Amino acid sequence: MKYYIMTLGCKVNQYESEVMAELLNQAGYIKAESYQDSDINIVNSCTVTATGDAKNRKLIRRIRRENPDSIIILCGCMPQAFFDDISVFEGCDIVMGNTARRDIIPLIEEFLMERRQIIRIGEHQNNEAFEPMRINAFNERTRACIKIEDGCNRFCTYCIIPYARGRVRSKELDEIRKEAEALAENGFKEIVLVGINLSAYGQEWDLNVYDAVKVVCQTDGIERVRLGSIEPERMTADILSALSKEPKFCPHFHLSLQAGCDTTLKRMHRHYDTAEYARIVADIRRLFDNPSITTDVMVGFVGESEEDFNASVSFTDEIGFAKTHVFPYSRRKGTAADKMDGHIDEHLKHKRADIMIAHTLEQQRRFMQSQVGLTEPVLFETRSKDGMMEGYTKNYTKVRVKDDRVISGEIYDVKLTEAYDDYCVGEI
Repeated sequence: MKYYIMTLGCKVNQYESEVMAELLNQAGYIKAESYQDSDINIVNSCTVTATGDAKNRKLIRRIRRENPDSIIILCGCMPQAFFDDISVFEGCDIVMGNTARRDIIPLIEEFLMERRQIIRIGEHQNNEAFEPMRINAFNERTRACIKIEDGCNRFCTYCIIPYARGRVRSKELDEIRKEAEALAENGFKEIVLVGINLSAYGQEWDLNVYDAVKVVCQTDGIERVRLGSIEPERMTADILSALSKEPKFCPHFHLSLQAGCDTTLKRMHRHYDTAEYARIVADIRRLFDNPSITTDVMVGFVGESEEDFNASVSFTDEIGFAKTHVFPYSRRKGTAADKMDGHIDEHLKHKRADIMIAHTLEQQRRFMQSQVGLTEPVLFETRSKDGMMEGYTKNYTKVRVKDDRVISGEIYDVKLTEAYDDYCVGEI
């Protein structure tokens, strides 16, 4: 039988989809080219926003319409967070949350025997262990992710994810080492460490994210190590200093901001203020050579006044991000923010998003221009339709070159000669 996996959302979801793909391959299933010609279609869902939920449902309806006889499996954060909403399961044959991924083969076999809807969603426990999972490859040819942490204990007022992912739990260092070695043996040169609240890694054992980075940096064959999205919490000057001394560590920090206004941050129940965030950014820029700092910014949160919004815009201008993901607040049932007074009109939210995007795009252009004239090592990945080779510097600047000698998966020193909105052009 053939399978096809559609992954929505974050790098953690991408990693977990790869885990399921390897389990299916080992059991003799074959990867299909598309959901239209697949016997088993798996939707690994995201539920960060209401828009994400809508995408999940729309995708399931489309699969059912275009491939009605296929087995549809829904897994991931949406069914886990809304396990008591039967409308979530509509059109699905098998529904799994975030606790049964490794049971995918027996669940498929059970469905094939009984031909009835199967729902397998276990509750997260306070003392839950890290789910054993390891991959040997990844869907990208040069860069692979390793999930080292799951869950979040913070309960920001807008966020449904702690309900979907449970409490913080971490992968043991020896398991990280073995996984990195396996990926290196299969030709991967770059590892991205990912998690739901990555900066909380190792708190159960008095470890921190640097301990995980160090283990991967010590792996023969791995030339670059990155961090996925991180929270400002626990990113101390000592940890940043230790990271700066690892030659393989890439100085790209996706440091989640959410709001550049202390009043809004407090209402969100974030665990830092703008002064602390600015201090972390200053430490990064002091300790690393040519770092890039990217972020997420939410606009239109409950109670956000015009003054609050303007403060957020000013703070992003003050920091000067390399790239910013801007999005309007999405009301989520079951969160503390859902019950707050002062929800913002949708039209105003989108107007504020447009203003914030205009500011952050200008910051992005300035950052790209600052890279021109530098010579940076670039790990090349793909050749685009126009014949240009594309890759990334250590600080995750996208680079394009026109050179037929370039081989995918190899690192070349490239002089950056031109800057565009979201990439640089260079020459070897």
